[in-house]
Amino acid sequence: MNLRRDVFQAIADPTRRSILVLVAAQSMTAGAIASNFDTARPTVSKHLQILTECELLTQEQNGREIIYHLNPNKMKEIADFIEPFRKMWDDRFNALENVMKAYQKKNK
Repeated sequence: MNLRRDVFQAIADPTRRSILVLVAAQSMTAGAIASNFDTARPTVSKHLQILTECELLTQEQNGREIIYHLNPNKMKEIADFIEPFRKMWDDRFNALENVMKAYQKKNK
């Protein structure tokens, strides 16, 4: 059975988020990525497989090495999904800030 991985399940894992941060700064091989973690290389390879299946990372064959690149289009899809929630919370925090300022003025 071939299950399609969910992008939000993929980014829920802190190690995978760390991998995304690394690869966002610079495209890297699996070995270079694995050298940043205190975990077995097969574990990092599994994380890379999940991120690739979710299309958060793309692969480029360079001789015998595979270079991993961040897929900005897929990251934009995530950001676009999250944006309305961020705006909602910004609006709520701004309203709370206004209430607190009015309260402080009243009690001076």
